[in-house]
Parts: sequence; C-alpha cells; structure tokens
Amino acid sequence: MIRTIDNIVIKQQISAKLLEVGAIKLNLQIPFKWSSGWNSPIYCDNRLSLSYPLIRTFIKDQLVAQVKANFPDVEVIAGVATAGIPQGALVADALGLPFIYVRAKAKGHGMGNMIEGRIIKGQKVVLVEDLVSTGGSSLKAAEALKAAEFEVLGMLAIFTYGFDVAASNFERENIELVCLSDYATLIDLSLADGKITQEEVAMLKSWRSDPANWNI
Repeated sequence: MIRTIDNIVIKQQISAKLLEVGAIKLNLQIPFKWSSGWNSPIYCDNRLSLSYPLIRTFIKDQLVAQVKANFPDVEVIAGVATAGIPQGALVADALGLPFIYVRAKAKGHGMGNMIEGRIIKGQKVVLVEDLVSTGGSSLKAAEALKAAEFEVLGMLAIFTYGFDVAASNFERENIELVCLSDYATLIDLSLADGKITQEEVAMLKSWRSDPANWNI
C-alpha cells in the first residue's frame, strides 16, 4: 500500500522546498530523459536537499515523525542505496537507532555483501528512500532484508510520482509505503503559485497516466 501523509500543509511544504532548491524541476518544453528511456516533464533529485541544512533538517524531522507515528516498534533503520543512505542515516541518528544500508547489488569483492552493517535476525526494520517511481529498487532492497531474516515493517520516502504500477508492486509485496509528498500535491502547488498553466496541468497529468509513451 502507498499513501502520502494526511497533513496537506506539510505535503505542500515538502514540495515547495524541493522546488525552491531545484531538487524537483518541471520542463514541458524540453523533457528530461530518464535512464529507463522515458521522456519526462519532471526530474527529481532529492539529494540536493542535503546541501541546505534547514531543508535537510525539516525533511529529517518529518521522516522521524512518520516513523514514530506508523512504525513505533522499529529497531533498525535501513537506507536504500544510494540516495536513501544519507536520509536514512539522519533518521537513525535522530531516533538513536542502529543504521544499515542495502546495496543495489551484492558487492563484487571482499565479503560480497548486499547489506552493509550489523545483521541481527528478527530485528524490525524500516527502510528509507528519497524517491519512489515504479518501486522496483525499493522492493528489491526489502526483499534482501527479508532474505536476511529481518522483519520489514514498512518504508518511508520523501516523494512519489504515484504511478499505478508502483501501487500494484507494493500491494503485491504487502509492504506499506508512507510518503511525505507526491506528484498530485506538486502539480496543485505549482498551479496555485502560477508556475504552470491549466493547459500544462493537463499535459502533466497525461504523462503520469502513461509515462512510457508520453511525448510533447
């Protein structure tokens, strides 16, 4: 299950801060090219928020609040490589909890680890991601933790595009994902602030409904 937090003010503040520092960019005239090959009017790189202490702290505090509200039994925080690692470490430090992280694939040398940090079987873990698109890499990390006999309570992310395929993937794996903000909030905020027109809103919504085949 994927859901965003109920507090609309916080959702809007998260999107506004990401837009402010250029972590989220909108460009309908010259679409961005994703690694998947998709043309996209939006590009999101939440790692930029780490360079702004006040925004970094605000995001950390909201993630921490959601851990406490949704996963109070957590015993360890896991960051999803790579962008979820610093966010997860900040959350773990604020909560005084152990931190581990999950690689995209097993290390090619040394111990060949996919999970870095102390592994204690049966520990209750919450994963932290910066961004969720289809959910593939996030759920792969959750699968690795389950294989190592952690109990996966759920996952947090700063932002989600809200793709139907992601919702289906998380539903299939029975993992709860809680997001601080989402695509719909971003679009509504951008329209209210005059950053985009109503016509552009229609284009942005058409991309979200079929991103693989979208073009201007």
